[in-house]
Amino acid sequence: MSKFSIKDFNGVIPAAITPFDINENIDLDATREFTEFLLGHDIHGLYLTGSTGEGFLMKSEERMKVVETVMEVAKDKVPVVVHVGNIGTKRTIELARHAKEAGSTAISSVSPFYWHFDSKQIFNYYKDIAEAVDIPMIIYNVPLAGVLPISLIKELGKIDNIVGVKYTNTDIYQIPVIKDELGDDFMIYGGADELASSNILVGVDGIVGSFYNLFPGLFVDIYNAVKNDNVKEAYKLQEKAVRLINYVVSTNNMVAGIKSILRDAGINAGYARKPFLNFYDKDQEQLSKGIIEIADKYDINGVTVIEKLKEKYQG
Repeated sequence: MSKFSIKDFNGVIPAAITPFDINENIDLDATREFTEFLLGHDIHGLYLTGSTGEGFLMKSEERMKVVETVMEVAKDKVPVVVHVGNIGTKRTIELARHAKEAGSTAISSVSPFYWHFDSKQIFNYYKDIAEAVDIPMIIYNVPLAGVLPISLIKELGKIDNIVGVKYTNTDIYQIPVIKDELGDDFMIYGGADELASSNILVGVDGIVGSFYNLFPGLFVDIYNAVKNDNVKEAYKLQEKAVRLINYVVSTNNMVAGIKSILRDAGINAGYARKPFLNFYDKDQEQLSKGIIEIADKYDINGVTVIEKLKEKYQG
C-alpha cells in the first residue's frame, strides 16, 4: 500500500523511460540507476510504463517487473503512478491489480485504441477497471490514442476511483473548464512538455512528460519559477526547453533520441526496443553535439546532461 495519497502526486513528474540492453532485454540494474538519477533532481513523482516507457512494446510480465524494480527504489520517496493501459480490459485489470499490490499511489490508462471505440465503449472500459481495483485512477487524453471529448471526461469523473486526467493536448483553455465542472479535487496533469509553464499557470496539479527524463532539473526550475510568481523567468526557461525539445523531436525518433543523449552523457538509460531505431557512433555523437550547439547559442547552463556532454566533447 502506498504511503502517499493522490493529492501528493503533483509537481514535476517524469514519464519514465524503461532501459533495455542492446539485445532488447529489460535492464533492471539500469532501471534502478536511472530511477536514482531522477530522484537526485528533486522530481516530485514518477509515471511508469506509459508511452515513453515503451509499455506497449512489453509483455505484461515485463511491465510488472519494471514496476517492482522502480518501487524498490522510489516508493517511500515519491508517489508513483503506473500506466496499465492496454487495448483489452482484461489485461489492463491484471496490470492494475499488480500495480496496487506493488504499492503504487494510483493507476492510469490510455483509452482503448486501434479499433476506434466509441464513447460508450471507452466509458465502459474505464468503469470496468475502476470498479475492479480499489485504487485511484487517472484517465488519459492524448492524440496518439484518442482525444476524449470534454463531455466524456466529465462523465468519467463522476465514477468512484476516477480522480483525474492526464491532459496531453494543446487546448489548455479547457483545463479550467474541467476544474469548474468536476471540482478542485479532480486532479489534472499537463502532458505537453512544450507547454509546461502554461499548463502550471492555468491550474494543473502536476506536469507529466517525456523530456523530464532528459532535463529534470530544468523543468523543476520552470515549475518553481511559476509557483514563486516569477513568470518572466519561467518563460525564459521554457523557451530554452522548447528549443531543446524541438531539436530532439525533429529526429522523428524521440524515445531513442532521449536515451541516446543520456547514454552519451554517461547516464545508464539503456536502448529503445524495435521498431524504434537506436543512435550509434557518429549518429549519436552528432545528436549530442547538436544539443551542445543549442545550449551554447541560447545560453543554457546548469543542466546536468548538457554539462556532462560539454565535458565529454569540449573538455
